[in-house]
Parts: sequence; C-alpha cells; structure tokens
Amino acid sequence: MSNSDLYNQDFVLWTDLNCQQLKTRNFDELDIENLIEEIATLGRTDKREIQSGLKVLMEHLLKRQYVNSEPDYRGWEKTINEQREQINLLLSESPSLKPYLESVFSDCYRYPLFVVSKDYPSTCFPQDCPFTSDILDQD
Repeated sequence: MSNSDLYNQDFVLWTDLNCQQLKTRNFDELDIENLIEEIATLGRTDKREIQSGLKVLMEHLLKRQYVNSEPDYRGWEKTINEQREQINLLLSESPSLKPYLESVFSDCYRYPLFVVSKDYPSTCFPQDCPFTSDILDQD
C-alpha cells in the first residue's frame, strides 16, 4: 500500500510512518501532498478555536453584563474565565494568531448577539460590539 493510500486507510499509521520518515530524513518516501494539507489544517483549526472561543466569551459577557439573573452569574463567570484562559493559551502558543483575532473580533459578535437576543427577548443588547480585545484580560 502506498503512503498516500495509507493516509485514507489508517491515518494514525500514516502519521507514525511519516514521522519516522522525517526523523530518519527519508524525504523521498514522504507523502508530501497530504503532509501539506495536514499542516494547513492545523492552522485553520487554531483559527476556528479562536473564533469559537470569542463567540462563547462574548455571549457570556453579554449575559453577565445585561441579563439580570443573579443565580446564573457564577456559571457565566466560570465560562468567561475558561474561555479567556483557552484563548490566551492559544495566543501564547501561537502569537501570530493575535492579528487574526483582531481581524475577526467584530464579526464574531453577530452570533452571540443573535443567541442572547433570542434567549432573552426582553433584554436590550447593544447592536454594535461593545467589546475590544482587552476582554481577554479583564476581570
């Protein structure tokens, strides 16, 4: 079975094999096309995690700041702290994601606004994003 066929048949074995070939510098046997795709996917995954984390963070910040439901505050604050931690961890591991975060920041607001507006129709939420990227380090 060829290396590229192995990619579709047994991904873990494919990664082990290609890792071993890299370690032994056996570059002629590498599955270059699929390696390129996998490396590109890693970057896209981190970008998706940034967007997802921002959306959850914004949603819970909106709830905490605008919804009067004291019994829920602790849970919302816990989620806020967890999302901040996860986003900051991603940024510390890949500082080049910071400009990406800045570029998608405002766009990420639409979905949390939609969710909280639907869940709390009697609450008035700001239509424009009231947050800046400093929400990652605020209490």
